[in-house]
Amino acid sequence: MQVANLQELRHAMNKHSLKSLSLALALGMGLAGPAFAAKGQTHDLLVGTYTGTTSEGIYRYTFDEANGKLSGKKLAVATANPSWLVLNPAQTRVYAVSENGPGGKDIVGRVASYNVDAGGGALTLINRINTLGDEPTHVTMSPDERYLFVSNYAVKSVPGGMLAVVPIEADGHLQPIVQVFSHEGSKVNPERQLGAHVHSVTISPDGKYVFACDLGADKVYAYRYDPVANAERPLTEAQVPFTQLPPGSGPRHMVFSADGKHAYLTLEMVGKVAVLDYDQGKLTVQQILDLAEPGFSGKNGAGAIHLSPDGRFLYATNRGSDNQLVVYAVDPASGKLSLVQRRSVEGKEPREFAFDPDNRYVLIANQFSDQIVVIRRDPQTGKLGKTVDTTDLGTPSALVFLREQP
Repeated sequence: MQVANLQELRHAMNKHSLKSLSLALALGMGLAGPAFAAKGQTHDLLVGTYTGTTSEGIYRYTFDEANGKLSGKKLAVATANPSWLVLNPAQTRVYAVSENGPGGKDIVGRVASYNVDAGGGALTLINRINTLGDEPTHVTMSPDERYLFVSNYAVKSVPGGMLAVVPIEADGHLQPIVQVFSHEGSKVNPERQLGAHVHSVTISPDGKYVFACDLGADKVYAYRYDPVANAERPLTEAQVPFTQLPPGSGPRHMVFSADGKHAYLTLEMVGKVAVLDYDQGKLTVQQILDLAEPGFSGKNGAGAIHLSPDGRFLYATNRGSDNQLVVYAVDPASGKLSLVQRRSVEGKEPREFAFDPDNRYVLIANQFSDQIVVIRRDPQTGKLGKTVDTTDLGTPSALVFLREQP
């Protein structure tokens, strides 16, 4: 129950004693907005990092909902460059890429499966396999938990990046790759687009299509997902094989609305966000907006993108020399965006961010300034408020919340 306005508050005070009302407010009633978190409620947080400097792998923290603070830093597992993490729905396993490639200490791109210790967030390796490509930056799990889709970015244009399909056994073991898909670079930008660079994979809400965002090709490629027809080759090219984005734009990450009617995509190289309509495997661009303020002439680097849990707001980062988290309101009918706020991330290169489980904070992994920044969020307006915590950690890159703690 919530007390929505002053009239309801007076009614409640007439009906109940002030003491009872105070107790109800403490348990979660509010004058507006969602219920408050219980005092002292904490959550586990896993943080992926790049390990070239001070970090050693995947870390575990405790996040306190009462004040937005992180504490209890612990190395959950030592591993090279675990730059992206994904949990299974039961939160019993986590899958992590090792973004390795030529010139690194480990030159082989890998993906690993770990069991999650329910008691404290420690990770135990199940197995690890070669991704058959360089610098894997992203991994997505199929809704039926049968496959991982790994995005091999590959910094070098030759052989370039590719999408790899990895079967998962029931106990979490990863099997050898069964499919790979490569693309052609658009060559619009001679430094970054001579070859393909698959940056992420997103699955449609109906689970029928897999979309690969290729920064090097300026395209989002579409594949039909049907493991029943062929378990060894679950992906086939969709009837509409790709969506063309503006030349030199560099599509990076994409998210779908819960109703499956719209998708939102960051265009890294031009610092923009695109709104796309979705229908049965086909994406159609309907709106493209600048992340930076009008007149901005610095370096762009559109990155992470997420919808708020209620779907009312879209958040996206612009890195480069902008270093802001941009908030948009989502029109519920058309899916189009309107600007709400631009907010400094108070650091450099915000590679990823995450909403806390109660949706009252945003945690930002500022890769180049070696910090996790926690900013208060208003769930009703979508706006970002004051910074409540700053935690030092070398080159953070991924943030994943685990189950609640009692």
